[in-house]
Order: sequence, then structure tokens, then C-alpha cells
Amino acid sequence: MANQEHLDILNQGVEVWNRWRQEHTDVEPDLSEADLSDANLSGADLHAANLIFATHNGVNLSGTNLSKADLYGADLGDADLSGTNLHRAFLSDAGLREANLSRADLSRAYLGDADLSEANLSLTNFSFANLSFADLSRADLSDAYLRGADLRGTYLSRADLSRAYLGEADSTPTKFKSSCSTK
Repeated sequence: MANQEHLDILNQGVEVWNRWRQEHTDVEPDLSEADLSDANLSGADLHAANLIFATHNGVNLSGTNLSKADLYGADLGDADLSGTNLHRAFLSDAGLREANLSRADLSRAYLGDADLSEANLSLTNFSFANLSFADLSRADLSDAYLRGADLRGTYLSRADLSRAYLGEADSTPTKFKSSCSTK
């Protein structure tokens, strides 16, 4: 359950939140199970925050710092995470269906069993990320950077991998379908 004090500060706006984070660098915010749907948190400093099982449907998290955040089981369907820093974030079992993660940094992030179906992942950095058993069906991975990514068991049916870089990626036995686009 979320820390009510942390939620109250966040509800005062991104500027107040970021100032509080700068003044309390030792605090790891607890926003677990919070419903932040449709909020505008663009540019918020949420690094190392506990967001497990939080609901973020339609939330604007563009340009947000979520590095090292725990988003286990979070519902981020249809959220805007474009340009977001998710370096080393934990997104196991997260729901990111139809989310916009274009130009996001997911390097070294853990996305095992996450649902990224129909997500916009174009120009996203997945270097050394773990995407094992994630659902990327019908996702746009055009121009994505997947160097060293763990794609074992990843479902890529009808995903667009045009111009994606897959050097050193571990993809066996990835579930590719013949309709997967690698133009």
C-alpha cells in the first residue's frame, strides 16, 4: 500500500515532487498499488520508487526518471513513456499493452513476462535488457537497439523489427511467427 505522505506530495505537482526528491535523496518513495491513471507526471523524478501493482492507465510519464524503479505487476496500458529513463527498472509481469515507449531507455531493465503487445517501442534502447517470455506481438520495434538483449521465449508475432539492431541478442528459442516483419 502506498505511503499516503508520498502520494500527497506527488498530487501537489511534478515541480513540488521533484523539489521534495532533491531534499530527501535517501528516501525511496512508496507508491505501490497507487492509482495514478490519467495523471500528468511528465518529467517527474521517480527513480528507485516502489510502484509495484500501481495503476497508470493513460498516464503521461514522458521524460520521467524511472531508473531502478520497481514496477512489478504495474498496469501501464496506453501510458505515454516516451523518452523515459527506465534503466535497470524492474518491470516483470507489467502490463504495457499499447503503451508508447518510443525513445525510452530500457537498458539493463528486466521485462520478463511483461505484456508489451501493440506497444510503440521504436528507437527504444533495450541493450542488455531481459525480455524473456515477454509478449511483444504486434509491437513496433523499428529502429530499436537490442544489443545483448535476452529474447528467449519472447513472443514476437507480427512485431515490426525493421532496422532493429539485434547484435549479440540471445533469441533461442524465441517464438517468431512467419508474419514477423524484419524489413
